[in-house]
Amino acid sequence: MQVNVIGRHIEVTDALRQYATEKFSRLEKYLPKAVQVVITLSVVKKVHHFAEASIKSNGVLIQASEETEEMYSAIDLLIEKIERRVRRYKEKLVDHKHQGKSEAATAPSAHPEDRIPQIIKTKRFDLKPMLPEEAVMQMELLDKDFFIFSNIGSGQISVIYKRKDGNVGLIEPAR
Repeated sequence: MQVNVIGRHIEVTDALRQYATEKFSRLEKYLPKAVQVVITLSVVKKVHHFAEASIKSNGVLIQASEETEEMYSAIDLLIEKIERRVRRYKEKLVDHKHQGKSEAATAPSAHPEDRIPQIIKTKRFDLKPMLPEEAVMQMELLDKDFFIFSNIGSGQISVIYKRKDGNVGLIEPAR
């Protein structure tokens, strides 16, 4: 496991780097050996301590972030969140390998937050070609958090979504 600790507006001390590396080494029991972990630690106005992690493993990207008033507690909360996501990912892989056995899907999980979400509804609709600005307006008219549309400019399917900060994001395919 390759762990890279980066500091933004903070000097990452050896103790902080070692603490984060030791915490994230717990993930080795869930993930294969060829794993890249990037931990970004940042401070805003000396009060808000952010810890963000990005894990790349076998083409899968797992990301999470946490904010507290102290960096070590932010790292602790971050590793808990990441570990839950990694555990859920591994359970999905096991469930897909044993699709014929229904016991794995019906057995209750030890932790309610580790429950694997199921697809309960499928929706189909026509994609109207439009500009991203039109898609934002349509999303707001429908009072939704996201909107999928065919982007006139690129000819690709794109997604407009509401961000936590109140702004709007645009997701486009890389191709």
